[in-house]
Amino acid sequence: MPQRTAAISETADLVVIGAGAAGLATAIFYARRAPGHRVVCLDGARTIGAKILVSGGSRCNVTNRVVTERDFWGAPSRIVRHVLRAFPAEQAAAFFSELGVSLHEEDDGKLFPDTNTSRTVLDALLAEVGRLGVDLRSGERVTALGREERGFVVEAATGTRYAARAAVLATGGRSLPKTGSDGFGYQLAQQLGHRCVATTPALAPLLLESDRHAALSGISHPAALMLRVRGKLQTRLEGALLWTHFGVSGPVVLNMSRHWHRATLEEQDVDIALNVCPGESFESLEAWLMEQESSRPRALVNTVLRARLPAAVADAWCAASGVDGVTMAHLPRDDRRRLVRALIESPLGVRDSRGYNFAEVTAGGVPLDEIDHTRMASRLCPDLYLVGEILDVDGRLGGFNFQWAWSSAWVAATAIAR
Repeated sequence: MPQRTAAISETADLVVIGAGAAGLATAIFYARRAPGHRVVCLDGARTIGAKILVSGGSRCNVTNRVVTERDFWGAPSRIVRHVLRAFPAEQAAAFFSELGVSLHEEDDGKLFPDTNTSRTVLDALLAEVGRLGVDLRSGERVTALGREERGFVVEAATGTRYAARAAVLATGGRSLPKTGSDGFGYQLAQQLGHRCVATTPALAPLLLESDRHAALSGISHPAALMLRVRGKLQTRLEGALLWTHFGVSGPVVLNMSRHWHRATLEEQDVDIALNVCPGESFESLEAWLMEQESSRPRALVNTVLRARLPAAVADAWCAASGVDGVTMAHLPRDDRRRLVRALIESPLGVRDSRGYNFAEVTAGGVPLDEIDHTRMASRLCPDLYLVGEILDVDGRLGGFNFQWAWSSAWVAATAIAR
């Protein structure tokens, strides 16, 4: 006998699949604009908001003072710009103020809750969800999403089947899978006709081939990284670099990781060079060393470099260049030039990143040319909306990915409520 399909268990005006930052925000914004409408928000994790809790070093960098399309990669800039302008950073800050979460600004415009704990942000979102009557269900993993004549049927692993007029995919990407982000949302989107740009980790620490990093573990300093593909410069980034027991981390490394991964998807000839004296060229740095030779001939090269670099970094570069313990007066021209070259362009020797388990976000996903960005609505499946990390948009470190979650959620919720 043919297997009978289970009957519809519940109905809703809107089902939001995924209760991370983008999903909770979508549910809140919609419920505010459509009072009396039933909103169900489903999440497969037993604990809601685990990714919010671990973000920003467990302090949750909710947005940035200044957010523009130039802070993002993946999607065309004009599309990202349109979405961000619909719900800009100042509006996001005002939203959290309404929820009782006061924010303060730190380096590079990062906005954190005054309590310096992510729990404050999550509790405020959950409280607003409860106040608005959103039916939030944890441990309710969605297994299928089907389009029918009057909307969608959403099936959960528990056997519950929901009928809804509209559906939102807010399932996130593949980063930090222990929080519940396993990429299943991509499959749901593909079942409804969407493509998926190949995904890679982004904002992930990098692993190095050599063991140079071991002696420098824990040391941080300004740096520039240059990504080359087949010898041609593709991306150059500056920021703080942190040496670790496994390789390198810090803002400039995390931001570069997505570019390294994207390049290695198609090319084998990919390398990253390190400049430990960012802002300096070969000519300017050599000129400075020659000035030091003239004014401090008896000083060790190590000592001179320690004025610009952490001592351990200066010593490591001197040793690698064969000038450890040499005075400035006894530094031959060729050795000086070899040292300068090493300071401004040393091969970093990346072998991989720490992967999705440590990546803060996912690069790749559903392409935005399949989305009506004025509504965050699918162009392929009526009444389906996609928000947040599931889309092929990823921002640099500093609160930008959270801002994308709030902005895309606002655009979708506003469109659905209409």
